[in-house]
Amino acid sequence: DDGADGYDIAALGSKAGKLPWKALGESAADNKKRYVGIKVKLPNKLVIDAPTEEEWLRAAVKYGRAVVHTVAMKKHIESVMKAKPWELEMSVDETDSPTTVFEHYYVANELKRLGVCPVSLAPRFIGRFEKGVDYIGDLKKLETAIKYHHGISQLCGPYKLSLHSGSDKFSVYPIAAKVCDNLVHVKTAGTSYLEAVRAIAKIKPALYKKIVAFAHERYETDMKTYHVSADPKKAPTADSLKKGKLAKSLDQFDLRQMLHVTFGSVLTTKVDGAFAFYDEFINALKDKEDVHYETLAKHIKKHVKPFAARLKKKNKKRK
Repeated sequence: DDGADGYDIAALGSKAGKLPWKALGESAADNKKRYVGIKVKLPNKLVIDAPTEEEWLRAAVKYGRAVVHTVAMKKHIESVMKAKPWELEMSVDETDSPTTVFEHYYVANELKRLGVCPVSLAPRFIGRFEKGVDYIGDLKKLETAIKYHHGISQLCGPYKLSLHSGSDKFSVYPIAAKVCDNLVHVKTAGTSYLEAVRAIAKIKPALYKKIVAFAHERYETDMKTYHVSADPKKAPTADSLKKGKLAKSLDQFDLRQMLHVTFGSVLTTKVDGAFAFYDEFINALKDKEDVHYETLAKHIKKHVKPFAARLKKKNKKRK
C-alpha cells in the first residue's frame, strides 16, 4: 500500500484491521506484541530501535499483503517444482518511499516466520536508484543504511541484499561489496539492452538515429512506469548527433534514460504488421556479433570489478 506513509493513526488502525490476518497466521494483537517496543540486535552489532505502535501499523499496512502474496507464490512454486531446485527473490523496491530499517525487518521476519527463505530481497533504498544511471543521493547516508539492511539480511536469512535498478550504480558497488562482503545481487538486465543499442550505434548509425528519434516520441508515455528524471529537452536529438560520436551519446544522462525506458516500445512496435525496429536490430547484432559482445563485455566488466577486488582482498588476507 503505497499510501501507507500518508495515513494518520486512525486510518492505519482501520486498514490494519482489514489485513488478511488469517493468511498471516496470527492475530493483529499477537503480531503487535511481536514488534512494538522491542529492540532488535543485528549480527553486525547494530541495533534497530524499538518501533512504536504507529511504526508497526505503517509497516503492516504497507507490506502485509505483499508478505501474504509472497507466501502464496512460494507455495505455488513448491507445488510446481516439487523436487527440482528453485530460488525466490522478494522485491519491495518499486515504492514511492524508501523501505525503513524496521520495515525491512518486518517484511523479512514475517517471511521467516511463515516459512519463506528468499535467496535475496530488494528493499527500496534511500536516494534515487534510477534506470541506467549512477546513484543520485548522499553516499555516506546510503552506506549507513546498507549496513543496517545487510544486518537484517543476515539475521533473517541469510540472503543477499538485492540492488534493483542496479545497472550503472558504479559509486555504490564498492560500498555494497565492502559492507555486504559480496553477498549482493546486482540487477543489470536494462544496461545490457543499452549496450546493445551502443553496438547498433557502431554497426548501423542510421538505425541508431531512428531509435533515438523514436525514444523522443515515446518517452513521456513509457516513463510513467519508471522512477526516472530525464529531461528530453536536454537530450541530444537524432539530427544533432555527430558522426563518429554516436556511441558516446549513450553516456549522456537524459538520452541514456530515455533509451532505457523505451526499450519495450522499440522492440515491439509494428507498422503495417511488420516490426519497426526489432528485425533490423537483432539481425545487425547477429551480423556483427563480435562488436556486440565486445561492447557488452567492456561494460559488464565495470560492474564486476569492485566485487572482484573485494574477493581478491579476502583471498589475500587468507593467505
